[in-house]
Amino acid sequence: MASQPAKSSNASRYFFLFLIGLVVGAICTVMALRALQARKDHFPDSVMHVMSKHSGLLADKVKQNRCAATDTVPHVRALRTMANDLELAFPNLADDPRFGTHASQFRAHLDATLGAPPTDCTAAGAVVKQVGESCKGCHQDFRG
Repeated sequence: MASQPAKSSNASRYFFLFLIGLVVGAICTVMALRALQARKDHFPDSVMHVMSKHSGLLADKVKQNRCAATDTVPHVRALRTMANDLELAFPNLADDPRFGTHASQFRAHLDATLGAPPTDCTAAGAVVKQVGESCKGCHQDFRG
């Protein structure tokens, strides 16, 4: 008797189509997520990131014992500039009196600091603490 050729299985074809489906599905998912992300307003997050960065840099100056006004004032000035945009960044909270109070108190503290810049690390440390408490108070009320 002659040997019959082995019947090929369709499993490899199905597996290949499955892999193609996974790749196409992953690509479509990434494209959809990027499209949704592009529609998001990045301004509020950007304001918070810049303020967080300058607050952290100010704290780093205190830790490094570099507390002269020339070291600290640029970060306080940047925080004050960004504080001007808080209501603009969060328009849904702008009418909330608690948010307005937090924002205006934060600006007032920064204005006072710019009016009498810290000249030593004790004063700069107090500014860092005050900025942190202002941020924490607002975040407790509005970030949940």
